[in-house]
Amino acid sequence: MFIRKEVITIKITQIQGLAPALPRRKRVAAYARVSSGKEAMLHSLSAQISYYSDYIRNHSDWEYVQVFVDEALTGTKEARPQFQEMLEACRSGRVDLIITKSISRFARNTVTVLESVRELKNLGVDVFFEEQNIHSMSAEGEVMLTILASYAQEESLSASENQKWRVRKSFSEGKICGMRMFGFRIQNGQLVVKPDEAQIVKTIFSDYLSGMGIVGISKKLLAQGIKLNKSTISDMLRNEKYMGDLRLQKTFIKDHISKTKVKNVGQLPQYLVENSHDFIIGKEIFIEVQAEISRRSKNYNPKPRQSTPYPYTGLITCGKCGSPYKRKYNAAGTKYEKAVWICTTYDTKGKEYCDSQQIPEDILHEKVDEVGGIKQIGNIKVPDKNTLVFTMKDGRVLGIPWVHTSRSKSWTPQMKEAARQRQLARAQKRRENEQ
Repeated sequence: MFIRKEVITIKITQIQGLAPALPRRKRVAAYARVSSGKEAMLHSLSAQISYYSDYIRNHSDWEYVQVFVDEALTGTKEARPQFQEMLEACRSGRVDLIITKSISRFARNTVTVLESVRELKNLGVDVFFEEQNIHSMSAEGEVMLTILASYAQEESLSASENQKWRVRKSFSEGKICGMRMFGFRIQNGQLVVKPDEAQIVKTIFSDYLSGMGIVGISKKLLAQGIKLNKSTISDMLRNEKYMGDLRLQKTFIKDHISKTKVKNVGQLPQYLVENSHDFIIGKEIFIEVQAEISRRSKNYNPKPRQSTPYPYTGLITCGKCGSPYKRKYNAAGTKYEKAVWICTTYDTKGKEYCDSQQIPEDILHEKVDEVGGIKQIGNIKVPDKNTLVFTMKDGRVLGIPWVHTSRSKSWTPQMKEAARQRQLARAQKRRENEQ
């Protein structure tokens, strides 16, 4: 019997070895920080940015990421937006190495340094401190950092205390330290009147004594292109420097870490230098303004602030300018006091910027109940006078008209009689003046 044998051809192919993977370049960022407001320091910051950019790019095995920079008043990481952005870049895996000049530039206190370095170490990010020649990922890095960060914190404290001593010594001698004030400029350590701004100061004091409120003064100035907010005007009316006196150390810095400014209410001595410079407001007028401030303060009886938002907060929008409505009291402290909701633009800038309409809160309650209650409402728009547009959560849009309730309808007989007597008195006064 013949058995056929099948011939099988075996094919052998040589497989070329895979090319070795190229090592990934190290992604490198830098961090720099200087105190803000100092020209020399800001020049130093610009120099650091250029230095680090060139330094990183000159390493062929490094990939440039970014130079993060902060002009900071404090060394806390919360107060440094670029520091926070750098941490986010590390958390998202975009950075392998951070270069910084020194421990004190990275943060002023030991806790912040160690918290940040430990987080970065867990993320696999190394920090190199040039001045101390320390890598945070090295075995001895954290031990050295703890010692040196403590030293840097004490050095910062010492520098801060020296600065405080110099400032307080200057105060005790009646000298000015780094002050900015509307109406004045500093020349050779003295306050010198700026005529153009001084005229505005005089107008503010005059308007206040004529009966105008701080909000009204602010609106008047804004219409003239002068941006002074309510808080600034209120402080100006109380500032003794406008009558030529100088009270020093009204505030002080709480500590060298947070750099928080604290009002001095007896913690430290204050110093009064009378007639220290040329005045803008005469002493008699200034004293008269203080008496008027006190009088208005006694008559004003603001409602206590609520710890939680009002039910309509964030719900009502002006259909004319797009600003939110806020709650306020009209005729506060009088028998006509009434809660209303008003466009923030109209309230702060005036009718020239937005001629929207305020809505009495009692009417707002009434109209909200008409459409089914606040829980059913997505938002409320005020497109025009005496109209509310409700966008409901189910998608419906309802236009609801409303009208003001006449004040006379809410008057008691006693209130009507008092109004009649006032009218009679005014008429009698006019007759007497005509005789």
